[in-house]
Amino acid sequence: MIVASQPDTHLCRRGGRCHWNQVQRGCITFGMRRVFWMAAAWLAGVALSVAQTGSTSIPNAPTPSAPVAQNPFAGSVASEAIPGVVRLSLQDAIDRGLKQNLGVLLSNTDIRSSRGQRWEQLSALLPHVTAGPSINVSKINLAEVGITLHIPGITFPTSVGPFSYFDARANVSQTLFDWKSISNVRAAGQSLKSTEYTYKDARDLVVQAVGFTYLQAIADEARVETAQAQVDTAKAVYSQASDQVKAGTSPEIDGLRAKVEMQTRQQQLIQARNDFAIQKLTVARVIGLAPGQEFELTDKSLYQPFETLTADEALRRAYASRSDYQAAIAEVRAAEFSRKAAFAGYFPSLSFNADYGTGGSHPSTSTEVFDVKGTLSIPIFQGGSVHGDVLQADARLTQSRERLANLRGQIDSDVRTALLNLESSAELVEVARSNIDLAEATLTQSRDRFGAGVTDTVEVVQSQQTVASAHEQYISSLYNYNYAKISLARALGTAEAGVKEYFKGK
Repeated sequence: MIVASQPDTHLCRRGGRCHWNQVQRGCITFGMRRVFWMAAAWLAGVALSVAQTGSTSIPNAPTPSAPVAQNPFAGSVASEAIPGVVRLSLQDAIDRGLKQNLGVLLSNTDIRSSRGQRWEQLSALLPHVTAGPSINVSKINLAEVGITLHIPGITFPTSVGPFSYFDARANVSQTLFDWKSISNVRAAGQSLKSTEYTYKDARDLVVQAVGFTYLQAIADEARVETAQAQVDTAKAVYSQASDQVKAGTSPEIDGLRAKVEMQTRQQQLIQARNDFAIQKLTVARVIGLAPGQEFELTDKSLYQPFETLTADEALRRAYASRSDYQAAIAEVRAAEFSRKAAFAGYFPSLSFNADYGTGGSHPSTSTEVFDVKGTLSIPIFQGGSVHGDVLQADARLTQSRERLANLRGQIDSDVRTALLNLESSAELVEVARSNIDLAEATLTQSRDRFGAGVTDTVEVVQSQQTVASAHEQYISSLYNYNYAKISLARALGTAEAGVKEYFKGK
């Protein structure tokens, strides 16, 4: 069983209103980048674990590891508890994960955030209408405002008023042309598309994460059953050896050897049960079951042949379907529009402002008033700020294109790796299944030979160990085969539909 470290990824949530320069800095694409990093971290953790262990089998003893931060795809928002025991198939687990997994929930909220940021950018091109009726009564001290008159023989008042005035107008302001704002809106639209594709990719990652943990749990359950069968066999051999030792037909060392083997198998059974219980907790966390919810896994890791694709056909489907690839393309387009927005700082803009209403000394005596104004703003010198914005936008555009090229290569590697794993694991399943039959036949003959007094328990114990190894190899290869199918569905960008297609009748 792989226990993959899942490092955390930090989400950049920038508060406040997002002006055009923030769009260039990628504020509205934080959702896609976050999921990309989480996916890379999760897959890297799996690869690292495989590289360190050399296989996907459960070690005989748990290995302590340093605590790591929580990966959102390994967590969930728990649902309400259900009375009794929940029967959970692979498809049921995936459906629950798509509703409750923390990674997909956070990605969904990113879409709403991106929509809000797009509306903020669009606001610069839409008309703004305000109304501000006011009435004022004033009396002014002339000395306070600096007016003092001294003429001999003439007395001037020290204050003016009281007097009143009234004004009620509706104001309309509209940007008629601003290439910077237009480009910002287009960049925000592409960033929204990127976030929506990222949400779809997050669903694929949830399918992969749920399938990964579910198949691990199935493999652990199979190991418990195998360990129990090995304990039963070891008990039978020990009973047979004890009887022969008591009858004087075998030395006492045969009985001791058989007892050591029996207790070793009992230790492995205890460990297997513990691993299975812990893995069930992992499944519950990924799919959002209520804490303490009892459930049982209804699907078993049965071998189902799979008609593989050619590498060229698989790559064609992957480039057309992978949501993370489409998200990266949208991010490049957003960066291109952001670059245009930066360069548009050199261009003039045209705006319109008008107000209309009534005004006078009192509402009862007010008359029609209005103002109409058109403004052409021509930038002449801005201290090099536009040039700096263009340089930064160029750099971000280059980075986004490089990330897209890297992702394209990663998709090629993912697809080819999944196809190779699927092909090799299918062959391993066939060999392992045949090896089980041979090992069990060898154990049967060894027990018969021991019962007939032809050999001692050394041969029997070795045969038991061979049977245990054969079952472990079969469980591991079967797990690898089924997980390779899920990995291929993920590599093709069709994880949700792929699981239903590749695990029919389970």
